[in-house]
Amino acid sequence: MDTSGLTPARIIALAAMTLITLALGYLGARDTTTPAASPAAKVGTLTLNPCTYETEAGALPADCGTLTVPENHDVPGSRPITLPVNRIRATGPDPAEPIFRLGGGPGQTNMTFKEAARLSERHDIVLVGYRGIDGSVVLDCPEVTTAMRYSADLAGPETTRRTSQAYADCAGRLTEDGTDLDGYSLPQRVEDLETVRRALGYRRINLISQSVGTRTAMIYAWRHPRSIHRSVMTGVNPPGRFLWDPATTDDQLARYARLCAQDHACAARTEDLAASMKATAAHLPDRWGPLAVKSGNVRAATLIGLVNSTRFAAPLNAPAMLDAWLAAADGDPSGLWAISLLADLTIPTSFVWGESAATTMIDAAPVDRYYARGGDPGSILGNAGADLLWAGGGLTKAWPSGPDTRGYQQTRPTDVETLLISGTVDFTTPAEPATRELLPALPNGHQVILAELGHTTDFWRYQPEANRRLLTAFFDHGQVDTSGYTTHKVDFRVGTFSMPNIAKILAGVLTGLTLAAAVLLAGMTRRVRRRGGFGPRTGVWLRVLTPVILGLGGWSLAMLTVSILWPSTYLGDPLVTVPPVGLAIGYGAYCAWTRRDRTSRHRRRGLAAAPAAALAGAWLGFSAADGLTGATTMIIGAALAANLALLTLDIIGDRAATPSES
Repeated sequence: MDTSGLTPARIIALAAMTLITLALGYLGARDTTTPAASPAAKVGTLTLNPCTYETEAGALPADCGTLTVPENHDVPGSRPITLPVNRIRATGPDPAEPIFRLGGGPGQTNMTFKEAARLSERHDIVLVGYRGIDGSVVLDCPEVTTAMRYSADLAGPETTRRTSQAYADCAGRLTEDGTDLDGYSLPQRVEDLETVRRALGYRRINLISQSVGTRTAMIYAWRHPRSIHRSVMTGVNPPGRFLWDPATTDDQLARYARLCAQDHACAARTEDLAASMKATAAHLPDRWGPLAVKSGNVRAATLIGLVNSTRFAAPLNAPAMLDAWLAAADGDPSGLWAISLLADLTIPTSFVWGESAATTMIDAAPVDRYYARGGDPGSILGNAGADLLWAGGGLTKAWPSGPDTRGYQQTRPTDVETLLISGTVDFTTPAEPATRELLPALPNGHQVILAELGHTTDFWRYQPEANRRLLTAFFDHGQVDTSGYTTHKVDFRVGTFSMPNIAKILAGVLTGLTLAAAVLLAGMTRRVRRRGGFGPRTGVWLRVLTPVILGLGGWSLAMLTVSILWPSTYLGDPLVTVPPVGLAIGYGAYCAWTRRDRTSRHRRRGLAAAPAAALAGAWLGFSAADGLTGATTMIIGAALAANLALLTLDIIGDRAATPSES
């Protein structure tokens, strides 16, 4: 048997492409669910091993491990679940009370705290994973993600109806799988923290919390006041405030309007910022040229973007949002299209929606009252933010509310020494509710309001040394020291990366890549028709290099087509993205491969095999990852499969052309 078709180079290439293709298949098929704790695991067991923890100041010595807790602390015999625990060790001698970190969200991890180094000189820093996100049971709701992805508008009535049903379907599925949803409330989270405190042997601890995490800190202080030494809350969220209040939002926009009037550049663009936004909102453009602008996306994402005011949150900060609205008022809605697109790309996958629902349901009663009164009464940004978070009010009926939350739906007094920190232009947790509703219940409470700062990104990133001084003075001595701060001034100058510029750059790149791929394919086709193809060496290089341009061009064509013709279609739908990527790469590989010295039958087989294999490879690559990474693996999969098919054809053709030995 003759094997002249299997040269060493071909064998190596065939093996390499096969292995990489199989790896993509493995990535797409692997089970990414987190295994539940062993039923034999002993509840209350905390296991730690030495490790390091990465902070803004570098890696610090730490202990990393897991805690085993009951899924429901109130149910005897409840199944065990595990949570991650990290303890960053104090770097100085004679450490004081440790600091337990409570991150925000809802629906986001509690295991990331780059700023821990600011507090670690005299304190251990302890991170306890949030149940439902970080541990062995994750309240993942792909039903909700899918409902949001395939939406004509993230906050539109049809989407909120579908999202509400998706929450109900997710809750039902999780319950059928054996998950006790009553075990994922904020009081249950508090008991996890208390279990860790006892297991580590700490008599009392400090708390540092932000945004939604401040609600956990409040409940901890109400349930276990003797366990807490001092508590710092940043971006304070009092009971009943898991909901954007329309009047407060308009008040904040009026505050920005006053700041705009005092800024020469901003004042030159509008006589009244709030009035300009109101007029634009009343007639929000639905297109930028041929590209769809989704009203609910714009309103909800604008509200999210407004929460931070400093450059550290750019381009998703208040100046960028306001600049886009002012540009739209002047006839350029490109920035609103960019906001709408970013909402589609990021919001559906930014949260663990089941945990978000479980956390926010503590405020179901005020949300029901809000929607019973008719919802938003006519504020500038409307009801989109609330509709996105609460599925148009349907979430309160779709998800069960834990019975242990009933005692924590109103503010309660506590003697725990507490520092409340707010910014004057924070849209999501404004200072006024903390002042009116929480501070009076804190006989040992203090409040700091930082001028022209927004939410927690601003707090942590603006003047880090002043931030460290404020926190350490309070934790170490109970003093409130704001002397390190200089007053922040909102800078309305957005610069190069404004939303209109981002829109124009993005549209230009997508159009350019589409045209580049079209020109490349046209040139390769012309070469094949006129000269029969490329030389062997040139053909190999083209098969290696052109898939990048062809794949990105096909992907760009899909993005533009969907944005123009089918805006309710998910931009990452494989039925939309895989065909143009696979066909472009497959046909390009064929053009680089075909030559006149091949038989017409062999060329026809190549023309059929390369695109077909590229489509299969693109689908395989798409399944291997999500988001932009998925686009990359899709291109890799298509290129590998097309070349693998053509190489196989060559080997078979060479063997068939070689006379058999007698």
